[in-house]
Amino acid sequence: MVSTECDLAVIGGGPAGSSAALYGARAGLKTVIFEPGLPGGQIAQTDIVDNYPGLPDISGFELGSALYQHALDAGVDQVQHFVDALHRKPDGSFLLNIGSDEVSARAIVCALGAKARKAGFTGEDTFTGRGVSYCATCDGMFYRGKLVYVIGGGKAACDEALFLSRIASRVIMLVRRDQFRAPKGIVNKIQATANIDVRFNTLVDSLAGDALPTTIVLKNVLTQQLTEERHNPGSFGVFVFTGFDPVAGLVNEYVDRADDGGVITKEDMSTKTPGLFCAGDMRVKPLRQVVTAVSDGAIAATSAYNYLALI
Repeated sequence: MVSTECDLAVIGGGPAGSSAALYGARAGLKTVIFEPGLPGGQIAQTDIVDNYPGLPDISGFELGSALYQHALDAGVDQVQHFVDALHRKPDGSFLLNIGSDEVSARAIVCALGAKARKAGFTGEDTFTGRGVSYCATCDGMFYRGKLVYVIGGGKAACDEALFLSRIASRVIMLVRRDQFRAPKGIVNKIQATANIDVRFNTLVDSLAGDALPTTIVLKNVLTQQLTEERHNPGSFGVFVFTGFDPVAGLVNEYVDRADDGGVITKEDMSTKTPGLFCAGDMRVKPLRQVVTAVSDGAIAATSAYNYLALI
């Protein structure tokens, strides 16, 4: 354990957490960042980030790592472990349970992000990791020269479909609605890509097989008609990109949450609990992007500094 006490504990090492840790350290706060996994959060699993201002066509891994390392270079301590539980003490500070250890923090910035939302079809859990994936960058290479189905009609689904089109022989996009929910520019790219086919008003009803899936059943949401498509084992994959659910269970009792599960914060990232700030994709916001996560983190850490200056 790096330290048993700190001014600011930052939970999560994605763009929001890295930014918060950097701003906390630069404000002179003794700052510790807790990140058990790959630095950079979800963005580290993205092939190319083409909309971060000033850094066109940078890889997600490179960007996420750079953000995290910048914080460490500023003097932030890191703990590569989950925060198992968080409690607010009578004096208003917080106690974090880290395995068998404890860390006391005067303020918290929680930036746990969001996790991939499952599509909910029969067989999804059974074949996760064996035909069903939620990350094209992670698993796309397993399907080089093969067929892939992409579930979703938003920007993330379109981004991943374009990425997979450079690897797979054919990409079939299954869009539940009658149109995309993505910006026109990326939709134009989808329509111009020869090996991407789009099926609107369609979802996956079930996936079946033995060790690997061999049968996918598609459902037309308008007619309810089921269509069964059979393939050889290992010859196709299903990639799910239907959105993300905010990860906020750690702080659930200390925050208010919206219908979509996002944490409700003020503009300064504060929650209903003094000293607890939330940033990034876990909070309610109109746009979940790296640039907004970085902004959230900077605001949260600055707000934490101002809060600590008054107590």
